[in-house]
Amino acid sequence: MTFEEICGQDSAADTSDRMPSAGSALEELLVSARKQDCLTVGVYESAKVMNVDPDSVAFCVLATDEEFECDIALQIHFTLIQAFCFDNDINIVRVNDIARLGDIVGSDEAGNPKDAHCLLVTNPDIASWKDPAVETLTLFCEESRSVYDWVPTVTLPER
Repeated sequence: MTFEEICGQDSAADTSDRMPSAGSALEELLVSARKQDCLTVGVYESAKVMNVDPDSVAFCVLATDEEFECDIALQIHFTLIQAFCFDNDINIVRVNDIARLGDIVGSDEAGNPKDAHCLLVTNPDIASWKDPAVETLTLFCEESRSVYDWVPTVTLPER
């Protein structure tokens, strides 16, 4: 066993202990961002925002479930989005419950569920909106990266 494996095991246990708070913080952030109109929903919509104004992106969420794990096109999009986020110092997490994310982001004008595979939380034009959930998630991401978990998985609280 290597030193990294030993340290990684201790840190991984700490990360799993913080998972419930990270999940609650993520849900809080997404609900708040939706209310403030600072939430971009969808892979293509997110790519457009990142292309036009990457500095406006505060946080990224990638979601999938067993149904979409074999979708090669989606995995390619995820790889490109992750690379972009890493290059632009945007914190990013994965969620394995796309149905739960769909409940949080709602549906479009026609009542159809939105494509919740990629969500971006953007900084609003007003500087007064500072969500403490962003700080919680940023700390969670930093600690995960310290144990070489570059895109940590967050579990949303059940309803």
